[in-house]
Amino acid sequence: MELTCYGAAGEVTGSCHLLQCGRHRLLLDCGLFQGSREDEARNARPLPFDPVSIDAVVLSHAHLDHCGRLPLLVRGGFRGPIHTHAVSIDLVRILLRDAAWLEAADVERENRRRAMRGKPPVQPLFGQADVDAVMRQMRPLRFGEAEEILPGVTVRPSPAGHILGAASILLDLRDNGVRRRLVYSGDLGPRDTALIPAPEPPADADLVLMESTYGDRDHRPREETLAEIGQVLEDAWSDGGNLLVPSFAIGRTQEMLVLMAQNFERWDIGRWKIFLDSPMAIEATAVHDRHADQFHAGARRMLGTRRLHDVLPNLHETPDTAQSIRLNSVRSGAIIIAGSGMCTGGRILHHLAHNLPRSQTDVMIIGYQGHGTLGRRLVDGAERVTIHGHDVRVQARIHTIGGLSAHAGQSELACWYGAIGGRPPVHLVHGEARGREGLAARLKADYGIDAGLPRHGEAITL
Repeated sequence: MELTCYGAAGEVTGSCHLLQCGRHRLLLDCGLFQGSREDEARNARPLPFDPVSIDAVVLSHAHLDHCGRLPLLVRGGFRGPIHTHAVSIDLVRILLRDAAWLEAADVERENRRRAMRGKPPVQPLFGQADVDAVMRQMRPLRFGEAEEILPGVTVRPSPAGHILGAASILLDLRDNGVRRRLVYSGDLGPRDTALIPAPEPPADADLVLMESTYGDRDHRPREETLAEIGQVLEDAWSDGGNLLVPSFAIGRTQEMLVLMAQNFERWDIGRWKIFLDSPMAIEATAVHDRHADQFHAGARRMLGTRRLHDVLPNLHETPDTAQSIRLNSVRSGAIIIAGSGMCTGGRILHHLAHNLPRSQTDVMIIGYQGHGTLGRRLVDGAERVTIHGHDVRVQARIHTIGGLSAHAGQSELACWYGAIGGRPPVHLVHGEARGREGLAARLKADYGIDAGLPRHGEAITL
């Protein structure tokens, strides 16, 4: 039994871990590399294993850095089942179709530039037909229910608390009389979100593969974060322009809508016009409404019979491109929530291009910004950025809200591991160097454990 890390090893994107159990091979996630142009160029390289040799995939949740290379896997000849929570199936369908559409649009724009320079055209990473093929291979799982997906491989998902449907994966493995229990944390969420139940650690394990995105630090307490958001809203209103909110369409957007509803009077939300300018976020919100039974009890009580779409009286959805373009003429009093969350594509780029040069504009960053992304450059104080090939001066005020992360902070990660009986060996993935090293130091101090820090392509023997 052997586990090999082919992504998210010393970085936070590209999750992909190959598990060999006897003669069976399965993948834990198969995600895109995201960030700089160099990072994303890695997605076009051949997969580091033969897709035909893979018997099954277990997907932890519906984020592109965990599911975005599934179309490439299927195009390469993988014909096995893809097991994931039923909610994730609905969300992956939306997310991959949107990614394929954006990929086609980006390639069309790039090919126009290449044609003017006499260069040959490039092809999109994947298309809608590839996405449709992925969806035909999806198989639903339920939290807390064990299923033997291959001879000698039984899977049981439990809530990971990251986004709706996100799972930690417990795998009971058997081969030639040897039994091992592997736990893959997936992405772990905090315990105090507005919608999602807290993560549930397993009782025991023989080996843990664990995320470490924020392994070096804790987030601000929730009450301080709410006060900080309120101050940003007040500052933005005083500045007299618009407030742009780059947001991940799945999870963060819905969290933000509920927080605005919960703090409607406190933040004086009624004075704003709020635009949800993301077709994918609008669709994802509808998925949340269909699966409201997966919210935690407090959220269900707060919502009652209301849908998330109806939770704010001044919320306007702009699914059409023409509606989105008209927002460029809105000069003040608007909160525009648009994807992508790291400002790497989507409609937020157009709004940033129009609004960043204006000193009246405020931008509220509410999620993790990967190395090399436009969002990271804004957070780091760049005075000029490039958007769609054009140089844009940054006159807007940039605010970073760290306490809304969908990832657990260091203390919560350490507690999650500490709840697993027997202090099993743990290997840290899905974290940049400071995150992995910080969590490793914390686990050593709290539990006397020397955590492994696997490199890309490194194999771990179970």
